[in-house]
Amino acid sequence: MSTQKGLLFDSTMCVGCGECYRACKTTNKLPETNSDPLKDHLSCSTYTVIEDHQGKYTRKLCMHCAEPTCASVCPVGALTKTSEGPVVYDENKCIGCRYCMQACPHSIPRYEWTSNNPRVRKCIMCHERVKAGMQTACAEACPAGATIFGNLDELKAEALKRIKESPSTYYPHVYGMKEGGGTNVLVLASTPFDQLGFVTNLPDEALPNFTKRALEKIPTVVSAGTVFLGGMYWLTKRKNEIAKENAQAKERKN
Repeated sequence: MSTQKGLLFDSTMCVGCGECYRACKTTNKLPETNSDPLKDHLSCSTYTVIEDHQGKYTRKLCMHCAEPTCASVCPVGALTKTSEGPVVYDENKCIGCRYCMQACPHSIPRYEWTSNNPRVRKCIMCHERVKAGMQTACAEACPAGATIFGNLDELKAEALKRIKESPSTYYPHVYGMKEGGGTNVLVLASTPFDQLGFVTNLPDEALPNFTKRALEKIPTVVSAGTVFLGGMYWLTKRKNEIAKENAQAKERKN
C-alpha cells in the first residue's frame, strides 16, 4: 500500500460553510480577500475556494498530481512532488518564469504580480502539518466531513465504496483517480464534473510523458536549441563583461 497522503472531497456532503477556506487562510497566514468565501476566487492570497454551482458546492485547490506537470516544466526545481504526496514550492529557487502556471492543466498556480519580490502561490496540502502526522487544516476544520484526509489508497477505496453503496447519489466516477495520471486530491459529486467547473478532457496518462516522448523524437532540434541558447548566454555574458571593462577604463581615465 502506498504511504502517500491525500484528500477526498465529497461535494454531496458540502454545506458551503467556508470553514475549510477560513482554516486555510489562518494556517497559511493569508490576508482576508473577501468576507464571503463563496464570492472569493483563487489568487496569490487564496489557496482554496468554495464554489456554488446552482446549489451544489465544490472546492477548488491544487490537485497535487501524481506526476505534476508544473514540476516537470520548472527549469530550476522550485516545484517538487514530496514522498508524502503534496507538491511543494521553494521560493528561493524560483526564477519567476511562470512555466508552471502555463503547464498546470487545472490552472491553479497564481503569481504575486504586485509584489517587488513575486512568488508563485498555491495550496501545498499543509505539508509541514502532514510531515508532523497531522491532518490538513481544511480537513480538520470541515464540520460536515465533506473533506477528509488520509492514506491515498484508502481514500480511493472509500470513494469507490461510496459510489457502489449509493449509486443514486453519486455520478459514477471519482475525479482525480485517472485524470492526467491521477492526483492526490479526489472528488465525488452527484453530477458530471464539467458542470462543477472541473477540467474533464484530460488523458489518463501523466502529461509529462507526452513531453518526454516529443523530446525523444527531436534530439537534433533539442541539441541545436541547447547550443543556440548556450551561445546566446555566452554572447550576452561577454557583452556585459566588455561593457563593464569599458566603464572601468573610462573611470580610470577620469
